[in-house]
Amino acid sequence: MADTNTRAASPDHCPAYRCDPELLLRAQGVRVAFFDVDGVLTDGGLYFSETGETIKRFNTLDGHGLKLLQHAGITPAVISGRDSAPLRLRLKALGVEHAVFGTEDKLPAAEQILAHLGLDWGQAAAMGDDWPDLPMMRRSALACAPANAQVEVRHVAHLVTQARGGEGAARELCDLLLASTGRYAALLAPYLA
Repeated sequence: MADTNTRAASPDHCPAYRCDPELLLRAQGVRVAFFDVDGVLTDGGLYFSETGETIKRFNTLDGHGLKLLQHAGITPAVISGRDSAPLRLRLKALGVEHAVFGTEDKLPAAEQILAHLGLDWGQAAAMGDDWPDLPMMRRSALACAPANAQVEVRHVAHLVTQARGGEGAARELCDLLLASTGRYAALLAPYLA
């Protein structure tokens, strides 16, 4: 019987990740990825403590994906309609430097980030789950929505993830972008050593 642990750790291990070739082509050239928070990086639920403090639940798969994007030369950016201390702490821990909080009009915020980075919409991906995200998504080279996004948002998305918001949906976009840069296997390799 073959030792599956040895095979999985071998240097010639091929990544299991697979995606649609058309999506890979669409993702090539993306240098910034915009993420909504509630319903994308979280499950969309708003939890309040007895004192009225907002509590958010983030997924570690998504967090690691945002870190990997940075290693691949893609800038993760967050634009959120809400603001909270837990969100700011999480983004700081992930090294996300470009974030705009408390805005429902996300398009101008995204355009400011693009201008700051010297990029245009043809170099952007955007992931959202509700109507305020549509203007960004419609202009981006790659639009993505979680499985449980609102129907109009899913309709304009090039990629609707298998995972729901806050349950690894953002990581699916990150993995696609990593694969489009050709860096996915190289970034995975140290974990297989």
